[in-house]
Amino acid sequence: MNAEQHGPETLGPEDSKWLGEYADVHMSVFGTPLRVMDHGEGMRIWDVDGNEYLDFLAGIAVNSIGYAHPAWVKAVAEQAAKVAHTSNYFATEPQISLAARLIKLAGAPEGSHVYFGNSGAEGNEAALKLAKLYGRTLPGAAPALGGKPARIVALTNGFHGRTLGALSATWKPAIRKPFEPLVPGIEFAQAGDIYALHEAFAATGQGPYGKGPVAAVILELIQGEAGVKPLGADYVRQVRAMCDAHHALLIVDEVQTGIGRTGAWFAFQREDLSGGITPDIVTFAKGVAGGFPMGGMIAFGAKLSALFTPGSHGSTFAGNPLGAAAAMATLDVIEQEGLVANAEERGRQLRDGIMATGNPLYVSVRGRGLLDAVELAHPCAHAAMAWCMEHGLIVNAVRADALRLAPPLIVSAADVDEALAILRDVPADLPDD
Repeated sequence: MNAEQHGPETLGPEDSKWLGEYADVHMSVFGTPLRVMDHGEGMRIWDVDGNEYLDFLAGIAVNSIGYAHPAWVKAVAEQAAKVAHTSNYFATEPQISLAARLIKLAGAPEGSHVYFGNSGAEGNEAALKLAKLYGRTLPGAAPALGGKPARIVALTNGFHGRTLGALSATWKPAIRKPFEPLVPGIEFAQAGDIYALHEAFAATGQGPYGKGPVAAVILELIQGEAGVKPLGADYVRQVRAMCDAHHALLIVDEVQTGIGRTGAWFAFQREDLSGGITPDIVTFAKGVAGGFPMGGMIAFGAKLSALFTPGSHGSTFAGNPLGAAAAMATLDVIEQEGLVANAEERGRQLRDGIMATGNPLYVSVRGRGLLDAVELAHPCAHAAMAWCMEHGLIVNAVRADALRLAPPLIVSAADVDEALAILRDVPADLPDD
């Protein structure tokens, strides 16, 4: 590792130059970038000044097989040399093969179908639209019979994206309020409180105060942007039972937890996260294509899948052969290198190792597999993140009192030990955010 690391106040000359130009041409929706990155290989990435970093964020759980994996590079280059885009007037072999493979990995029943998009938000938009179509089939919701529109219930502290539909199901008031009024018919129940969800369902009924039926509940099994907080298997099991009792769909947002991240192909396949339930819709993105923008959803079963008909939804770039080839290569590497099991093993090593450092800043570590968060004794996460970067380790201040760690699934035991050596020395008296 390069001995001369630069903190935010001591950026190198190339970083400073490019960040100045960035501010001149980019809308300030992301704030000031921490660095200008140049290239990566495996677990490591280098900035434009040549400083090397051990990456324990992976592009926010995107770079599942690290940087420049030879199999991924080969697959993308070969597909680019054949055809990168055709539009959805045509199909390609990578697109068809990838959909079939995702259905199999999810253990979805016969008749299940995939919709491809370009991001997690688009996957969730598709799921919400499908739920709206489903809601129109429920008793008491048929517009032609004077029914009341069906509703979708999301959870407090959930995050499903920033497009208007996905934002309508996202809890964080600070990012919602500037764009209100949002899509109607989406409401919130307190996460982890089954009685709050019961009240949402109980509001269905006729009369002046009754609402339309609940078409779907959308949730993350681990609320990522809330600070990597699992909902709890017992709660999720009860949500599934309540959805079944009221003929509502259960949408599991696996944008951040899917594709091996939690030590299973999908988090719902972990008994300790889901209680053994089967969802009706799963959304995915982030790690599926190893860095190529891709997302989508899997609708479980033929009847639900059939609600989308030609023209009811679509996207110009969705399922393009270049992205599909990148995803197929990513899934191949994860399978061939045993990275789902590696996520479980290295995640356990990381969580145990953090608490074994004895650093008084660390209160606890939560998460599954390689999606974890360190709870801090006081709200200094941004200062801790900056200190780690200055010492060659990339982590994320997911909340003021929590650091998120989501390294590539290829992370080795030695990589974890290297990260632990840096985390051990983070000062406990850093200034609060």
